[in-house]
Amino acid sequence: MKAKINYTEAFEELQHIVSEIEQGEISVDELSEKVKRATELIKLCKNKLATTEEDVNKILTELDTATDEEEDEDD
Repeated sequence: MKAKINYTEAFEELQHIVSEIEQGEISVDELSEKVKRATELIKLCKNKLATTEEDVNKILTELDTATDEEEDEDD
């Protein structure tokens, strides 16, 4: 079992797999394993992007709330 990898590593590995498939460098025997691994990597990337989006939205909401509170204090 591989250690947990970050988004950049997953994306780079995924690009490598796609490149191998496009260039026909993968045997039919390896193809199934490569597709399974690519699926895992895609899920990892999608989850990381979704988590990051949630974090950014939360931060933006907190900033909006802080700005609104400051404006209310100025009135």
